[in-house]
Amino acid sequence: MGSHRRGGPPAAGPAVVADTARLPRVEPEPSPQSPSGARSEARSEAAPRARTAKGRDRYFDTLRAVALVRVVTYHTFGWAWAGMVLPSMGIMFALAGTLMAKSLERPALKVIRSRIRRLLPPFWFWGFFVVVAMLIHGWMPGWQIVYWVVPLGDPPGNAWGEQAWEILWYLRTYLWFVLLSPLLLRVFRLAPVLVLILTLAPIVVLQFFWEPPDDRFGVALLDLATYLFCWVLGFAHRDGVLERLKPFAVVVLSLAAIGYGGWYAFTHQAETGSYDLDDIPYAQAFWSAGFVTLLMYAKARLGIDFAWLARSRRLDRIVRIFNARAVTIYLWHELALILAIPLIDQFWKVPAFETYLPLESQWFMFGVGWILIGVFVLLCGWVEDVAAKAKPRLLP
Repeated sequence: MGSHRRGGPPAAGPAVVADTARLPRVEPEPSPQSPSGARSEARSEAAPRARTAKGRDRYFDTLRAVALVRVVTYHTFGWAWAGMVLPSMGIMFALAGTLMAKSLERPALKVIRSRIRRLLPPFWFWGFFVVVAMLIHGWMPGWQIVYWVVPLGDPPGNAWGEQAWEILWYLRTYLWFVLLSPLLLRVFRLAPVLVLILTLAPIVVLQFFWEPPDDRFGVALLDLATYLFCWVLGFAHRDGVLERLKPFAVVVLSLAAIGYGGWYAFTHQAETGSYDLDDIPYAQAFWSAGFVTLLMYAKARLGIDFAWLARSRRLDRIVRIFNARAVTIYLWHELALILAIPLIDQFWKVPAFETYLPLESQWFMFGVGWILIGVFVLLCGWVEDVAAKAKPRLLP
């Protein structure tokens, strides 16, 4: 079973895991004669020249929705090439970095508190069911259970529930990026382009000069290094740095990063048994850096906004639901895929289903999985509304 994880806390007990395989209103320019004109012009180097009007950015919302679909697809079919077609996690970290940079226009402590408040209640709600299920199946936690309260490290679990909790590496990495963002953003604004390039240095160090320990600290450090570039790339987009870069340089360097990451993945298959980027963090870092840079640069330079999406109300609503329920979809999708298997097993007992439905097909399980994801969105998505201090709704 493939995974976005490359390690984690040891699991205890016999494994009984299903094999399902492995987010404008343009401010008027001040007059040059205005006393505040010079100061505003200076600030424009560190802040975006144009602010997005109230409302969502449909281009980014679509990227996040497609990234979530790709995650579910990968966890269903386990296609090694899926991460090369669309590096979902790199995209999600870049989009989160953009939003974080925008939010940090407010006091940092208030922003961090808001981000944590939005993340933890859905995590606690989901975690309650997972923890209780593992306790029923013989798991007995130690002091590490505190990571089920605040996932600064990978929460512990047994092998029976591994397929459910192994996805939590993303929440842990996201939480650390949120905590580090005030410092990261300040350093980034000292020398934006240079700092952006240097964000690839940590993964190079971990790959060639210092091997991190095989524990919670080492795994967390490796994930942070893998996606640091993508998170800071979000800063670069928000601050208008990307749109000032020359197209030729951006395209050439991005393609070079993609090519290098792909070359490394294919030439190091012997170490992991596959070219799957999720199993090769070093290749993942460069492939995601190049790929996501092109996506973000296209937005910054060409002004892509996917305004046409508004003409398709149904599609636009689906994209909105995916974004408003992104945490719910991510947390519950593995449980949906796990539950799809015993549910399909019951279908075999109905002669008509056995005759006319492709019960053995992974695609059929994929479809059932999405139906169950929809059920979880209806039953559990309201927790995201509560976390955001909004009125709970079945669907946004």
